[in-house]
Amino acid sequence: MQPFSIPVQITLQGGRRRQGRTAISTSGRKRNTDHNGGDPPDEHKKLPSSAGEDRAMLLGFTMMGFSVLMFFLFGITILKPFMLSTQREEANCTIIHTRITDDGMDCAFTCGVDCQGQGKYPCLQVLVNLTHSGQKALLHYNEEAVQINSKCFYTPKCHRDRNDLLNRALDIKEFFDHINGTPFSCFYSPDSQPEDVILIKNNFLFLINNVMLQTTKLKKSRH
Repeated sequence: MQPFSIPVQITLQGGRRRQGRTAISTSGRKRNTDHNGGDPPDEHKKLPSSAGEDRAMLLGFTMMGFSVLMFFLFGITILKPFMLSTQREEANCTIIHTRITDDGMDCAFTCGVDCQGQGKYPCLQVLVNLTHSGQKALLHYNEEAVQINSKCFYTPKCHRDRNDLLNRALDIKEFFDHINGTPFSCFYSPDSQPEDVILIKNNFLFLINNVMLQTTKLKKSRH
């Protein structure tokens, strides 16, 4: 009977192949470890932030600063005047008479970088009658006009051309003279300063444009 030599040789050859693969794998890991300075490779190593991320962060901080600035500007220009304004109620007013005072009001204007001048603007006074109480009061354009100069209907922007300021005041006077006797809405303060009433409760300048438009129509109708 012959010994089973072939299976033994196959077993020995398979063992040699496994030892060879183990040696190759060990040597490969060793070379990789030596290449990384003795430390295992870190697959989750963080990458440095890119230039796009830096720009995005800078844009975010810029928008935050702009929002804070707009909040302060909104509070100063809108909320503060509204909170400080006098509480007024709506009523009906009729024009009694209008006049432009003889002595103008002093004002200052700028004519350049280092140039400042003194001028005068005409003071238009509009006397009205409160329909519900029969009380007489001075009419003002808005709350700001009362605070700047309580004697005049409005305070124009000062400049050196006094004739231009006078013509504007005359146009507004002509408009109110035309609606003399016609009731219109106004706002008065029942608690304080009942002698001062205002025409509008906001600070928009649409009234002046409306006055100029109506005056132009009146002039055209006369011709």
